[in-house]
Amino acid sequence: MNLTRWSARLPGTQRRGSAGSRRADASSQPVPAARGDRAGRTDGKDGTGGTDPSAPPGPADPPEPPGPSPALSSGGADVHGILGSLPALIAVTHGPDHRLAYVNDAYAEMFGRREPGSPAREALPELEELGLLSLMDQVYRSGKPRTVTARRVPRPAPADGPAPLPGYFSFTCTPVRPGTPAPAQGAPGRKQDRPAAAAPPAAGSRRSRIRPGRRSASGDHHGVLVFGADVTDQVRAAERLRISERRQREAAVTLQRSLLPQELEQPDDLIVAATYRPGGTDAAVGGDWYDVITLGGGRTALVIGDVMGRGVRAAAVMGQLRTAVRAYARLDLPPHEIIQLLDGLASEIDPSQIATCVYAVHDPNDNRLVYATAGHLPILVKDADGAVHRADEPNGPPLGTGGWLHTSGSVPFGPGATAVLYTDGLVERRGEDIDEGVNSLMDALAGATGAPQVVCDRLLRALGVGDDHDDDVAVLVLQHPEHQGPDAELFRNASLDLLGGVEAAPHARAFASGVLASWRFADELRELGVLAVSELVGNSLQHGTPPMRLRLRRTDHRLIIEVTDADEHLPRRRRAEPVDEAGRGISIVATIASAWGCRRIPGGGKSVWCEFALPRS
Repeated sequence: MNLTRWSARLPGTQRRGSAGSRRADASSQPVPAARGDRAGRTDGKDGTGGTDPSAPPGPADPPEPPGPSPALSSGGADVHGILGSLPALIAVTHGPDHRLAYVNDAYAEMFGRREPGSPAREALPELEELGLLSLMDQVYRSGKPRTVTARRVPRPAPADGPAPLPGYFSFTCTPVRPGTPAPAQGAPGRKQDRPAAAAPPAAGSRRSRIRPGRRSASGDHHGVLVFGADVTDQVRAAERLRISERRQREAAVTLQRSLLPQELEQPDDLIVAATYRPGGTDAAVGGDWYDVITLGGGRTALVIGDVMGRGVRAAAVMGQLRTAVRAYARLDLPPHEIIQLLDGLASEIDPSQIATCVYAVHDPNDNRLVYATAGHLPILVKDADGAVHRADEPNGPPLGTGGWLHTSGSVPFGPGATAVLYTDGLVERRGEDIDEGVNSLMDALAGATGAPQVVCDRLLRALGVGDDHDDDVAVLVLQHPEHQGPDAELFRNASLDLLGGVEAAPHARAFASGVLASWRFADELRELGVLAVSELVGNSLQHGTPPMRLRLRRTDHRLIIEVTDADEHLPRRRRAEPVDEAGRGISIVATIASAWGCRRIPGGGKSVWCEFALPRS
């Protein structure tokens, strides 16, 4: 740090060019020699071969015109005068124990006046509080500058006012050494004598110059200059920016979470848990989402998706897709038809947004997951024996691309099985193939046991997803529990094949009455169940075609009655006129049951079902 060269360019100092021209004009004038130790001298000499200006002029020493001392200036600029006028905090020390040599006015105003000559540990205790003394030792030994940023510095309190807010300063410690006088301009070829050793200048001495750190003959630097720049405004502006960004991120995360289900629906035959982790520290949240939808009749839809990109736009598209999925799910369509509807909707919402999605349906009667995928990562399923496999096929392009006919696939999902649906933030890493991440997730799932929420947490830890993860992560875990002991009595199934004919309805009523009685239902519920069986079977006999099947199923929360036949015409509830002899069967079922519905089944035919909520025990 060449302060002599740097100070010549400060505002208010003389430029090099003008200084050089003045030196050229004054070249014919005598230049006073540098002053040294004059103690005990009476011969007019200063002990260095020069003339003492305080001695009376003799015949051989004509009086010299006054001029700037080279020891006070560089290029016409007073170094200490410049340092004293700077708003920065400046202190200069010398020696290995950092004895104080100089502090400027700004430093004295901040920390008080300091007496020179004492070690910095005594004279400048604030440097130790700021952790700068050890830094100065490093600078003194290595000869290399060191900087610390944004150190908190208490400001002096006024005598009659409240204490001001603390300031923040960035300190740079630079090796320096006291300057030596410039050679006098005398006769051609004559060299100015130099002192044998120069003592460090006293603090505040205006006869010293500070030069950049160079190693002396002993290999040590003569001193250290401490320069403190006030960065209070920058620190406070950065803090306000951090607070603003944190508030924006909290608002964005709140928006994101408000678009996700506040509480997952818990189906009777599955245990479900989900986890969402926003990625990064900025306010641009992603478009990861998930949902669990009970379809009725014991069936459950599970969906997870990811809108590419980040920000409010991605979250808005995600919210629209999630709402559309819930609406389409009420139609109780096969998974590939739901994905097909979402594909057309996504292109209408925003053709520039790309979204992936997987939609799966669990039917406890079949013990299978039927699913359709639009560009999403495969579902992972762990069987009851611990084997993990992935449901890769079929997989279509992402939503919004159009022109693709999606199809459904299925995977076994019996009692004791666990399935994981997830977004790419869980398995995707920079510089790695995404299949490696999926394989790592499969290994983690193989060793993860416990409840679904525990499995979620273990998978996140195994894949290294922490608070500093740079991508959003959504994980949905579902388990099909094995019911044993007393719980097995709460989950029962019974079915009856109907061949048609006039005896089918009485046969179905008798079967239902016996089964419901064996399940120890109350008389009122048993009568309502038999009435519902009679209406559904009668509707199937009148409007459907064989083969027909009656299925009764109970869980710990509801009684489910379902009738299937080979006809694909779906019944509708309609208002029957007083003179009509038909059309009241579905209205009766809808009135006495908690819920009812109908759907087409794979392979042709339809299913009509109703539910009765069981009283809480």
